[in-house]
Amino acid sequence: MEVIYFPDDPRPLTWRSPVLALGNFDGLHRGHVKIVERIQRGALERGGTSVVLTFDPHPPRVLRPDKAPALLMTKAQKLDALARAGVQGAAVVRFTPEMSQWEPDAFVRTVLVEWLRVAEVWVGADFLFGRNRSGNFTLLKSLGAQYGFRAEKIDPIRYKDFVVSSTRIRRLIGEGRVDEAGALLGHHYALDGVVVEGARRGREMGFPTANLATDNELIPPHGVYATAVTVDGAFYPSVTNIGQRPTFGDQLATSIEAHLIGRSMDLYGKTVRLAFVQRLRDERKFPDIEALQEQIAADVRRAARLFDRLSV
Repeated sequence: MEVIYFPDDPRPLTWRSPVLALGNFDGLHRGHVKIVERIQRGALERGGTSVVLTFDPHPPRVLRPDKAPALLMTKAQKLDALARAGVQGAAVVRFTPEMSQWEPDAFVRTVLVEWLRVAEVWVGADFLFGRNRSGNFTLLKSLGAQYGFRAEKIDPIRYKDFVVSSTRIRRLIGEGRVDEAGALLGHHYALDGVVVEGARRGREMGFPTANLATDNELIPPHGVYATAVTVDGAFYPSVTNIGQRPTFGDQLATSIEAHLIGRSMDLYGKTVRLAFVQRLRDERKFPDIEALQEQIAADVRRAARLFDRLSV
């Protein structure tokens, strides 16, 4: 997948009749995937190029930074997910305070028409754009007719009883309901990061852990989770504690510690992905180390039974 940035890069000559999905695509959830599938069909029908246009930074960071949500994905995770979904190109617009003041027509003319020369544009039903979010789908369709491109929208995607949205998924993760969040995402919520040195207390208790340093913004709340660690393309069931190790009285910064079930591996310095499958329990303080060891062993057994039942 070829990635270009506005306003720095020209549109590649190989991008013919771009069929564009326009939005933020945080999390690349089930609704986003429907739009991606639609632009891929459109590009195939036209002999064109499937392209996703997104923004960096996330517009709320510029418009109302005090209320901007923690994101479900880093930019690198998002671009990787789009590439794995088969998108042929990604156009990343560098969002600035100046751009936030553009009228909808200026955005469409400058970015969609003059820069990308789009043939089709697809958006979600609630997509808004331009100064004060004054542009909606009706205006986009009208501007498309004026400038010579087709504009279409995808209706909201429902999973069981819920409309799928990044906002709902963020709330579920913030409540520790990672299994429900994964159902709406269509994939497990995951943190990417590097394994760093820890206090080695897990190893001393017989449960060595990989301590994750991550750039992901949205960390599930303190507790113990059934998780999956992917490293060097290999998948390992694991149990992860997020918290401050209250039994040891540390009360330090929050740590993310994953124990690979039935494995002891040197992962220091490795880049890994930690996917959250299900919350097992709250973090709590135990009366002594022996009680903590017994609980960790029980957590591992419970997670192992879960992985025996699930395909993850």
